[in-house]
Amino acid sequence: MSRKVIITCAVTGGNSAVLAKHPNIPKTPSEIADAALEAARAGAAVVHIHVRDPNTGLGSNQFELYEQVVKKIRDAATDVIINLTCGMDGELVLDSVDPIKVGEASTLKNPAGRCLHAVKLQPELSTLDCATMTFGERIYVARMSELREMAALMQKAGVKPELECFDLGHIETAKKLVSEGTIDGAPLFQLCLSTGNGAPALPIVLQAMRELLPAEAIWGGFGCGADEMPMVAQIASVGGHVRVGLEDNIYLRRGVLASNAELVENAVGIVERMGASVATPAEARAILGVVKRG
Repeated sequence: MSRKVIITCAVTGGNSAVLAKHPNIPKTPSEIADAALEAARAGAAVVHIHVRDPNTGLGSNQFELYEQVVKKIRDAATDVIINLTCGMDGELVLDSVDPIKVGEASTLKNPAGRCLHAVKLQPELSTLDCATMTFGERIYVARMSELREMAALMQKAGVKPELECFDLGHIETAKKLVSEGTIDGAPLFQLCLSTGNGAPALPIVLQAMRELLPAEAIWGGFGCGADEMPMVAQIASVGGHVRVGLEDNIYLRRGVLASNAELVENAVGIVERMGASVATPAEARAILGVVKRG
């Protein structure tokens, strides 16, 4: 295998449960930006950014926090592709269904509110979660109307959506968006496995999802927890790009907490030992069909 593999580092995520397990989860804008730059120096061509409330560490979608992170990354000498999440502020919580009562824990905003930071800050990439799905008692809402509007807003801002798919049907939803012309250039798919709320990280699942992708698609994927590094090898071996990072897994090995840079270094080692090479940010932009922003 001789090809370029893009490594993405998902720096922090929005999961609150990891805060008690890992004392060094990046929480402040400065910590998140520093972790992203360390991951880039370790070999990540793309950094996937969530932000957290600096005081509580809880996941946030506050524009000013994204703005601070993006500015620090762009001001640094390290070149890296910025990928901002647009997967926040989409949750619906029902306190009752008879009668229907929307819970105060709901974060659901309109499409413009959910991707305001991507439109204004104009990163090269932003995620678009192509699925309405449940996370325990919480429901993430992604109806076609929301997806169409968010995709159109990204298209107008010149931001390439990363179409996140957690199961087979989500790929079909994403393909509808592609067929409707709301995605410019070759579509970018991300296969999200073993999240606990979608498809498991099994070879047969990866094969099935890969076979459903459009022929022209650029694609990558990841596994969570103990599946993270095995999926790096499996995905790279069948032509995909890969993702690692503390959003998906907090351990370097059993009982040993990781940093983002260490996880990226592991992924680099796997990719190179398989005979591929790791794409630089400039090479990744050429593969993805995007130009440097900011």
